[in-house]
Amino acid sequence: MKYVFIINPISGDRNNESDIRRLIENSKYKDKIEVYVTKSAGDATRFVREYCSNNDEEVRFVSCGGDGTMNEVANGAMYALSDGFDADRLSITCFPCGSGNDLVKTFGGADKFLNLDALIEAKNCRIDMLRVEDKYSINIVNFGFDAYVIKVLDKLRAKYGHGGKSFYLRGVIKALFNGMHTKCKLYVDDKLVNPEGEALLCTLANGQYVGGSFRCAPRAKMDDGLIDVCLVKCVSRLKFIQCVGSYSKGTHLENPHLKSSIYYLQGKKVRVESEEGFSFTLDGELIFKDSFELEIIDGALNFAVPA
Repeated sequence: MKYVFIINPISGDRNNESDIRRLIENSKYKDKIEVYVTKSAGDATRFVREYCSNNDEEVRFVSCGGDGTMNEVANGAMYALSDGFDADRLSITCFPCGSGNDLVKTFGGADKFLNLDALIEAKNCRIDMLRVEDKYSINIVNFGFDAYVIKVLDKLRAKYGHGGKSFYLRGVIKALFNGMHTKCKLYVDDKLVNPEGEALLCTLANGQYVGGSFRCAPRAKMDDGLIDVCLVKCVSRLKFIQCVGSYSKGTHLENPHLKSSIYYLQGKKVRVESEEGFSFTLDGELIFKDSFELEIIDGALNFAVPA
């Protein structure tokens, strides 16, 4: 098997390329490892797809970055499969060095993914993927408050050339004043969920975590063929702030003070309808579209999880 490490040099608070190359040089598997450093947004997706079109050996792509880089690698892998690459000879995994690293929390946290040799030796498991038209999400699609935070974060990234946890916090503070109300109608398996036609925030989840520390979908499993839907109704800023701790820990579904403010259900298909200017995020990528449909692709990819 070939192991291809895809490094995003602007992920997180600093450039981790030299550290990763040092780990590779000290690995007993270094002769089986290739390195590719991304040059721009979308480059990892292009690289993975083209690599698979030009090679037929078994390969594992290791995403070295945050959730955005992981999304690009996963999309490249999905496109490679649609091009005819053998699904049994393709796997992906993650060396988490971004600002959030949400995906790996569903599998036990970042630490177990930071042992390079363990990533090489890791066994594959089949995971589902979310699909919105011709794009894929490995972890979370969300809108409302969270999408507003990403709008702010994207502007800061463009200004400073990198991401960071402090930028996310600044996004949250601004969203508390400007992103507390989103007009939308949410349908799960063709049934209207929110007759009031609005939401504070909503996550459509394959994994459990979003935003670096929030366990938004505590019942989600990445291999059950289901989308976990968590919609929080519009509430006051005070109530929102009081409930952030519960939402972060993943205890919001059992919190009696939140019971009347949350819709939580599972399904195979989701449709969202809104108005001009509406946006949602797909693993952190901000997309402007007035409406969209999402479906689950059962057992779509091999994902390598260290022991």
